[in-house]
Amino acid sequence: MTDPGALRFPEGFLWGAATSSYQVEGAVHQDGRGPSIWDTQCHATSLVKDGHTGDVSADHYNRMPQDVALMAELGLRAYRFSVAWPRIQPTGSGPVNQPGLDFYSRLVDELLANDITPALTLYHWDLPQALEEAGGWPARDTAYRFADYARIVFEALHDRVGIWATHNEPWCSSMLGYADPSHAPGRTEPVAATRAVHHINLSHGLAVRAMREIDPSPQQGVVINLMPMHVVGDDPDGAAADGVRRYDALRNRVWIEPMLLGRYPDDAVADLEAFGGLPVEEGDLEIIAQPLDWLGVNYYNDDHVRAQPGGSWRATPGMKDAVPFAPEGEHTDMGWPITPDGLRALMVGLTKTYPNLPPMYVTENGVAYDDPVVDGAVHDDRRIAYLDAHLRAIHAAIEEGADVRGYFQWSLMDNFEWSHGYHKRFGIVHVDYDTLERTPKDSAYWYREVIARNGLEPIGD
Repeated sequence: MTDPGALRFPEGFLWGAATSSYQVEGAVHQDGRGPSIWDTQCHATSLVKDGHTGDVSADHYNRMPQDVALMAELGLRAYRFSVAWPRIQPTGSGPVNQPGLDFYSRLVDELLANDITPALTLYHWDLPQALEEAGGWPARDTAYRFADYARIVFEALHDRVGIWATHNEPWCSSMLGYADPSHAPGRTEPVAATRAVHHINLSHGLAVRAMREIDPSPQQGVVINLMPMHVVGDDPDGAAADGVRRYDALRNRVWIEPMLLGRYPDDAVADLEAFGGLPVEEGDLEIIAQPLDWLGVNYYNDDHVRAQPGGSWRATPGMKDAVPFAPEGEHTDMGWPITPDGLRALMVGLTKTYPNLPPMYVTENGVAYDDPVVDGAVHDDRRIAYLDAHLRAIHAAIEEGADVRGYFQWSLMDNFEWSHGYHKRFGIVHVDYDTLERTPKDSAYWYREVIARNGLEPIGD
């Protein structure tokens, strides 16, 4: 008998886990793959801690069948993965590298054979290095090369993949790569970052249009790391509130509003004029505003900001004048606060703000804790508590009217965590980076039970 206090999710709710190509695949020199901007940063700079690289990572490229079998064992109903552009076109343009494309075809077939729904992301930050040398995302031509690449992958896989995303977290690709610079390509050029914002948006629209010309039936979406923001503390002159508004414009609305509303936010446009302005050409906004079938929301925490003593808020591409702070309370190994109710508030707020909002998936949500293997097991109670709290927040959002269709835990396995190298572990499956042995953590078995019951048991059970 079902406990009347249990939290059940809607019938057909899609339960999955996620990874990205550079973070798990390894095999960077195998089968014709070309170098990406992350290969370059790992080997040529000190951007990544302790000189770690993605050369081997979790070796998913060579262990894919075993990894899919593990997904099936854990009861996953869906798997979100990204395609490595340098595997498909080693220089970002030109002929197809067939062995690279064949890998993803085999992956899709393996998933389907195990009754796991593939959810494909075209770009998760591994830009071919040759395109970066030609200007990267600040160059308009990159948007057109991306549409060509999208067309190649879509023609090969659209008959078997029904869920497509163009970009993962475009804010990171633009701001953290070209203005911050904590991500590849590691440039500190606010003007370039501003141009990258628009060209990534444009590439999204061009790609969606190109794919729908081939086959309109697969579901087209995009994945954005939207972040609610709050003023904390005294703000007598409203400077912090103004900073939050500007921060929100460049962090959140500069992506979602051109896609949903066909226009950039006025405050973002005004602030970015100091950095050359958004390079919008006639017809661009119509291209960007291709109708979305779904919106992916990546969520780890909300953000807290406060007034800077004696200073004023001024939005910049790198957000240097709007630095958030972590409030008191428990934090993850990334130093991020644990704020599950922010996810509920975000999804409900989106629902109320945008009448044409498509159905949502939580495409990433997870936590970094370094829980060791002890006697062949990983007892990660803190991760279970984190995931449980955020799933309850999603359920509450659904109860308040948010149309949330699925959840992808981040991540399936421990992996290369960008500038942190291998020092941060987000996986529900532990990876021994010396032996590459996979060990499901307690959280993996807990998640299997959540999926099986399509919900959560009452607190205390």
